[in-house]
Amino acid sequence: MSDTRTDAVPERTAVPDQTAVRVALWRALHVRLDPPPHVLDDEIGLRLADPPEGWRERGDMDPVGTSRFRASIVVRSRFVEDLLTEQAGRVGQYVLLGAGLETFAQRKPEVASRFRIFEVDQPQTQEWKRRRLVEAGYELPDWLRSVPVDFEKDSWWERLTAAGFDPARPALVASLGVSMYLTDAANRETLSLLAASAPGSTVVMSFMPPLELLDEQDRTSREFAESGAAASGTPFRSFYAPAQIVAMAREAGFAQAHHISADELNSRYFAGRPDGLRTSNGEELLVATT
Repeated sequence: MSDTRTDAVPERTAVPDQTAVRVALWRALHVRLDPPPHVLDDEIGLRLADPPEGWRERGDMDPVGTSRFRASIVVRSRFVEDLLTEQAGRVGQYVLLGAGLETFAQRKPEVASRFRIFEVDQPQTQEWKRRRLVEAGYELPDWLRSVPVDFEKDSWWERLTAAGFDPARPALVASLGVSMYLTDAANRETLSLLAASAPGSTVVMSFMPPLELLDEQDRTSREFAESGAAASGTPFRSFYAPAQIVAMAREAGFAQAHHISADELNSRYFAGRPDGLRTSNGEELLVATT
């Protein structure tokens, strides 16, 4: 079994998942391109990714064509971080499923250090990220744990508990940008495992509604994203209508479950912006509590 602690720095052999890199670049593009107030201020992921000069000229960084993608990426993390701030002191564990280049621990250490944080993701991405954090001068505190796992092959729950997660204590679990890459069976198993978490736990899971439920302006972007994901070997596998995924969560055993729509996120985080930045309804949120 791979080392799940963050006190060892790996060899220079691992490479990051390119989807995780793309997300980090979009988050940085929000800061560099969109006027304030910024929904999320994160350029640390860009520093870790260290892309070649001219990265902003990449086709997938098109300022206009990716605006709603950028908004979706930053708002889902902001929503979770607001929950973390609210729950600090009541909940002591934070789990990120598919952590990618998430930088909450580095951006907000005053809040993050009040939790034991478990970043769960693919082994190569985890190893690469730990090395880049050290190279960038960031400490790897004991409260920040890496949990390398292949979601389709390994028992992420076993890996998580082996890393020190205590199922008997309340936790906030975020699964952002993951469900669409997993089979329906894997998503249902994930919900069932999380529904058994200690009372007072909260799960935030992003999901993609099927194409026919999207706003007209988002359908072409979705088709483009689907073809790109398939071409890169990471096809989208699961889509859910909001009522369907809420029902799945309740069937899994959650005491409460509800859908956070793009309209609600836009009202909460993007209202009154002079640039008109809005999030897409191509990815929305499930919030479920035990």
